[in-house]
Amino acid sequence: MYDLLIKNCDILHCKQGRFWVDLKQDIAISRQRISRIQSAGSGAPLAALQSINAPGLLAIPGLMNTHAHVPMVLFRGMVEDVSVATWFNDYIWPMEVNLTPEDVYWGALLGCAEMIAAGVTSVADHYFSMDQVARAVSESGIRANLAWAAFGHEGIAKLDQTSQFVADWHGQADGRISAWLGPHAPYTTGPEYLKLAARRALEVGTGVHIHVSETSAQVAQSLAEHGITPVRMLEDTGILEAPTILAHCAFPTDADLAILARRSTGVAHSPKTYLKLGSGVVRLERFRQRNIPVGTATDGAASSNSLDILEQLCLLALAQKHISSDPVEMPVANVLEIAFEGSARVLHMADDLGSIEPGKLADIALVRQDGLHLAPRYNPAATLIYSAGASDVDTVICNGKVLLRNRELQTLDKDEIKKQVNSRIERLSQRVPGTRVAFYPA
Repeated sequence: MYDLLIKNCDILHCKQGRFWVDLKQDIAISRQRISRIQSAGSGAPLAALQSINAPGLLAIPGLMNTHAHVPMVLFRGMVEDVSVATWFNDYIWPMEVNLTPEDVYWGALLGCAEMIAAGVTSVADHYFSMDQVARAVSESGIRANLAWAAFGHEGIAKLDQTSQFVADWHGQADGRISAWLGPHAPYTTGPEYLKLAARRALEVGTGVHIHVSETSAQVAQSLAEHGITPVRMLEDTGILEAPTILAHCAFPTDADLAILARRSTGVAHSPKTYLKLGSGVVRLERFRQRNIPVGTATDGAASSNSLDILEQLCLLALAQKHISSDPVEMPVANVLEIAFEGSARVLHMADDLGSIEPGKLADIALVRQDGLHLAPRYNPAATLIYSAGASDVDTVICNGKVLLRNRELQTLDKDEIKKQVNSRIERLSQRVPGTRVAFYPA
């Protein structure tokens, strides 16, 4: 007797540069993992405690968001059409001073609800008060890699606090939570603090999630002040000796890529933020040629306005074609590889996520294919990337548990979440001159 049976769905597969769809399949799930897949109606009927009839629905691996600031949904739409330095120094970091742990909790719940409704089952989150984010993740049923942001001026006490967070939360929520260290970025920590963080990560036995080389100005500043690139700084300070998630890495040198190719790392790519800020988009083929994992990401909703990975997939493909002036660049199979296998590698979970097959964790999204904007069903993979949206996600399963069914959240109360968030907006939007969580060097 299986725990859950998905009946008569289509399954999207992507492996080794090709993709295909198996029609009318049954997926049997036991506990947290996929146990069996067979053609509907073939063999002995499969019995399960719970079943989902899914004719016409496309089963895809649960989408992965490899870099986000989930509670920043609290600041969605508050700051538009300004430079990066102004965005940080005059708006976001002054407003984030107002955050209480309870604010972060409700913001995280809103972000988790949004991601679930968009087919996202895993997220790598980098923010403050991460014990509250872990609380929200535990309740929501989503899977998360959580890193508590640390700035250099916060000193060793912050590393002590975040190390305790790792000890308290790593492996919790039925194994859905991984806890890592989160030094913010080379430009907000400096090399000495990065050395402390690297040493602590090895002592604690965990990984590091960090921003690096987000803009060309950051790289130029690092070269001027330290004589090395930000990526080289991560190498020299020992950060890359631990498993790492590198947020953005949009301006790597060839020497940087050689470093990354020999380390256990991956790049979280969020094209909507780059396009919106006008900061420039890296050609992803530079990573792929060196087998450096690349995964899809949204960044925070304060800069990208949504936590919708399907939107990011479309923008990723279009941006790569645009910057290369080549319509052949980033074909459908490559986009799917980044979305699934690549993102699983960036999360350091390639053995468990990224495909629908027996033995993998049961993280699955069922996507409708009957919308007017999705007809005709000629190429389901291309339609998923270029035509589908978050609203086409019908059902979401994470760790073998149903989180969304028929577009209805099963674990969270969306009305209460919106009520709680709206009650906080006026206070959170206040800015006190000269007060901010950190300083962004212009």
